[in-house]
Amino acid sequence: MTSFQIRVPATSANLGPGFDSIGIALSKYVTMDCQPADEWYFAVPEKDQPYIPSGEENLVHKTALYTANLYHYESVPPHHVEMTNDVPIARGLGSSSTAVVGGIELANHILDLQLTRFEKLKIACDIEGHPDNVGPAIYGGIMISSYDGNHLDFVRFSKGLEDLTWLAVVPDFHLETEKARELLPTEMSYKQAVHASGTANVLVAALAEQNWALAGKMMSRDQWHQPYRKNLISGFDHVQQTVLGEGALGMYISGAGPTMVALYDQITPEQLKQLSTSLSDYQIAALTVNTNGAETISSRLQAN
Repeated sequence: MTSFQIRVPATSANLGPGFDSIGIALSKYVTMDCQPADEWYFAVPEKDQPYIPSGEENLVHKTALYTANLYHYESVPPHHVEMTNDVPIARGLGSSSTAVVGGIELANHILDLQLTRFEKLKIACDIEGHPDNVGPAIYGGIMISSYDGNHLDFVRFSKGLEDLTWLAVVPDFHLETEKARELLPTEMSYKQAVHASGTANVLVAALAEQNWALAGKMMSRDQWHQPYRKNLISGFDHVQQTVLGEGALGMYISGAGPTMVALYDQITPEQLKQLSTSLSDYQIAALTVNTNGAETISSRLQAN
């Protein structure tokens, strides 16, 4: 009996002004231990069972089936999938993208589709609508992407990221992306749009040049979505003041929120201890960049 393991990293989208186009892979993971079975079953951690179906309605399976259909397979042979989920649901750390990317990886492995990473990304974009989360989940590192439904282009950054800390400050409540999008304006003045675009351009240039102080400054100056979405996050201003007071270069809302991420070029154990005390109402996680993206960790032959 052939079994295998797939691991998909969490992601953080936007990085402030890079709305729907910039994302980063981080060191939290969804791990799926898979082996053939008589029917599909997803063993989900108890805390996630209210939100993640155990049968064929699971997004991982639905994505695997979608991928299989693209390549003229009517179904995917059933597997028992043991899910270990370190990525909180609906908190702005790419939980749905881990399922989409995991499903593509699942179909690719079981059916031996031999998809390239670009082919996987195109499938994921067709499902998600934009590449900000699925791009880094597949490739790792920081991805700057553009997708209009037909044309998909991207640039990946990975150099100089290994020493940075991305401090995730996770509130104890869910926030659905659709609700967060409802707050966004339908129109913006030409002058304001030019300014918002310029801020995003400087962010990308700072990331490319590894000018982390400037990147952090731009993360906090977004005009596309953060001024509106922060109103859904009670305590946002307190968190921002606290992390900046403890040496953060900048802070942004991760995806649609409610998780907030602060960038540090260096962070000490003393700073982490103080942050944990000052932000005791939140889950604090000092994360690093994942530069590998989704991968099949192991494949082995087991006796029946």
